[in-house]
Amino acid sequence: MSGERAWFSAISMGNIWSELKYIYYAVEQSFPPEPQFSIEQIPDLTGRVVIVTGGSTSVGRETVKVLLKHNAKVYLAARDREKTCAAIKELQDETGKEAIFLELDLSRFHSIQTAAKQFLSKEPELHILFNNAGVMACPIDLVTIEGYDMQFGINVVGPFLFTELLLPALKAGAEASPDHHSRIITTSSSAAYCHTINWDALRDGPARTNMSPSTLYCQSKFANVVVAHEAAKRYADMGIISISCHPGNIETDLQRCFGSRFRQLLNHVLYPAPMGALTLLWAGTMPETLNYNGQFLIPFARVGRCREEAYDPALGERLWNWLEDQVHNN
Repeated sequence: MSGERAWFSAISMGNIWSELKYIYYAVEQSFPPEPQFSIEQIPDLTGRVVIVTGGSTSVGRETVKVLLKHNAKVYLAARDREKTCAAIKELQDETGKEAIFLELDLSRFHSIQTAAKQFLSKEPELHILFNNAGVMACPIDLVTIEGYDMQFGINVVGPFLFTELLLPALKAGAEASPDHHSRIITTSSSAAYCHTINWDALRDGPARTNMSPSTLYCQSKFANVVVAHEAAKRYADMGIISISCHPGNIETDLQRCFGSRFRQLLNHVLYPAPMGALTLLWAGTMPETLNYNGQFLIPFARVGRCREEAYDPALGERLWNWLEDQVHNN
């Protein structure tokens, strides 16, 4: 199935009437109002230690750029050393500040464990973690080393393990911060409205291969919202804020798996990467967003609402327990 046909198939599955309002939300957010937040409002971030995963391109790169300009100490976590070091050099030329490369492949548990260990050996505190890296609509035959659907592995399982390993630094960051909080900001998507979870399709097998790549992407983005909401409850007593964000319809490398005709169509409704960074930066840096623990933010820098299943405590507990089992017993 072509990328464009798979995408529209994903958003039309199930009972169209019960899904209609979620399709409307996804479409409506493609044309958001002018933002009321600008990067000039971000306070000075001197002394703040930040990790941005997937920070070498697009929204992640723009996020890193703004953080550096506001004096944060930024670790840019990504898989491709050559590509990331080139991005760090470009960012240094643009900002006068240098991000720090942290090698991280979210499709491999060993790489995640190594990256977390390396970071913790250098930094006792972490104040903001942007779980931003992700893949979209990649070929159906791709799975992670541990056997997960590639999109669910990189978009959900990997960030869950990375975050869990960094909890000591996040807790210390909250204790040391003037506002007594640290933050986990998770990049989701409007695709979160379009599917829930097929529990038989999280690992490789017939159920997974019978789904389209785009439906699998929607599943992973929905799971991002569920995990972020659940983390908000579980980490609140540590002073850790957890927020998920739909950055908007943004021009990124993620569209590379779609056909050329569909990419041409998308170009008419996509916003530049700096606009996509706005909601993440609002969530991660502004004092008022401390009040939005567990919320789903939408473009540009607004509080939204995901589909109702994302807030189901039974589903949240089930997914959290499944993830715990995977990262500790795989």
